[in-house]
Amino acid sequence: MTAAPPPKTLYARTAALVRRIGVPSAVLLAALLFDIVFTTQAALDDSGPRFVDFGLLPGMFAMTACALWAQKRAAVAGTVGAGVLVFSTLFIHAFHIPPYSSVLPKVTITEVVAGVLMVYYVARRARAGVAFCVVSVLVVGGLVAVFGRYAGVSSIDGGTGTQALLVGLVLLAAAVTPAIAARDRSPRADPSKRRLRKLNELAMGQWVLMGVLGIGLLIEFGYTYDSGALGFPVLTCSVVAAVVAALSPRRPADAMLVLAAVLLLSAIVTPFLHLRYGYPMPTGVPFVQVVAGVGAVVNLTRARGLSESWPRIGVLAAVVALAAILNSNRRGGLQTDPQVLATMAVPAALLLGIAIATGLMLRSRDSERTTVVRSAVSDAQTAERMALARELHDVVAHHVTGIVVQAQAARMMAEQKPEVAVEAMARIENAGVEALAAMRRLVRSMRGDAPAGSSEFSEQATTDLGADLRKLVEGANHGVPTSMHLDLPPDLPHEVGRSALRLVQESLTNVGKHASDATDAFVLAEVKGAELHLRVTDNGSEPTRRPAGGSGGYGLVGMRERVALLKGRLSAGRGPDGGWRVEAWLPLAAGEGDE
Repeated sequence: MTAAPPPKTLYARTAALVRRIGVPSAVLLAALLFDIVFTTQAALDDSGPRFVDFGLLPGMFAMTACALWAQKRAAVAGTVGAGVLVFSTLFIHAFHIPPYSSVLPKVTITEVVAGVLMVYYVARRARAGVAFCVVSVLVVGGLVAVFGRYAGVSSIDGGTGTQALLVGLVLLAAAVTPAIAARDRSPRADPSKRRLRKLNELAMGQWVLMGVLGIGLLIEFGYTYDSGALGFPVLTCSVVAAVVAALSPRRPADAMLVLAAVLLLSAIVTPFLHLRYGYPMPTGVPFVQVVAGVGAVVNLTRARGLSESWPRIGVLAAVVALAAILNSNRRGGLQTDPQVLATMAVPAALLLGIAIATGLMLRSRDSERTTVVRSAVSDAQTAERMALARELHDVVAHHVTGIVVQAQAARMMAEQKPEVAVEAMARIENAGVEALAAMRRLVRSMRGDAPAGSSEFSEQATTDLGADLRKLVEGANHGVPTSMHLDLPPDLPHEVGRSALRLVQESLTNVGKHASDATDAFVLAEVKGAELHLRVTDNGSEPTRRPAGGSGGYGLVGMRERVALLKGRLSAGRGPDGGWRVEAWLPLAAGEGDE
């Protein structure tokens, strides 16, 4: 009975959607959704004229369309995107629409993400000269958007302008560098492509953490522009902490120490910047750094377990406590009030406990998945070995047994009737050729050229079981005269016909090996109701000597396995007249893929 498929959770559905549309498109659409919500809230509030903020939406939708278009026509889409930035800036200036700041001042987050994606696609797919020109046009469009949207609203100060140029340069380098690595078509590009694929897989596994970090960075960018250039060192530490947390699954132990060093640097630098209270955060640690710490703890605990992780977690906790003491005092100076520190310690401990519990839960889930995968692989390997063993025993052993029987008969008749020995040698040659061909087909199946159970000799039973049984009996490799009665429909299921052929083949092989004094054998194959009935009998007596070629004891085992796979029945033993009798009933409905 097959297990019911696990229910699709919201996380699974979201991950499948992200995997289908791609991480870049998912980030772009998430940015657009954020901007729509933010703009709608700003347009409907009581600050300034109502609905005027909706004037930002056309530019957002146009930039989103250009970024999606750039996946197919990078150069054209990039040029149009630069024009959209310029036109949107003129539109904002003409209608006095108040733009908000995100990563770049007065530029929405959708425009930033779309611009970065267009630069990446252009630098990766366009020819070098075209790429340089289009990227330059995009850079100019970005500069027009940053500085042009201040005209008529307010003047941009030197610190904000310098900070915007620096952030823009970082974004440009972050888009162009991987694009150049990906556009190399020589064999040397393979390591770069593998690294890009690994980064993509890492992003798919960390998309929730990266989404929260992205929102936190967006909020922190706004605080930084309000604080001028003084907030840039803290913002830099937050960006580095976010990158370290996103990459922490690769080397979680080292990432924890690096993150602790970044948080320590941020905590030490903050008092000298004279930032207003509440930035970075009332607790003394910026929100992005808090989220990065939680993500790093989860990844470390997931990879190493709590017993190996607690020293590094302790180091990070000590750094966070130091940051709270240095930067959480509203009046400046150190925070020494025990009540305030205790108030902050409770949620911090709760957050740390949740992170550790989440990491341990994911570690347990990973271990369970690994066990399930190993079990599935082991079961598949066992089934493959059993299928190959059955084919080897049923097909090759059948021909080899015929060779041995014919050789024994030829040796006994060589002196009395040499012409019989010559005829036997011809039959031995034919049987050897057939055995060699069967062995080659089996080897080809084992090498992967044809799946086990679907090789050429198994396909014989799919065309006409009656014809295959006649050929098997007329070959008489088992050395006993055999008659038959067949009443078979032409549309037998594939697996039923294949198994029936193998059961009769193995039964006749056993007749030749064990019933040396038998003078007659009989094969019956007919359909009764919803079952295929098989019976193979002989008139031999109890064997008194070792069978030809010995007996491995796997014949009946293989037959029982085949019948059990089809949920049928098998009986084997001495019949009423003293001969051996093998009888099987195979359900026809079981042939639709049970094996």
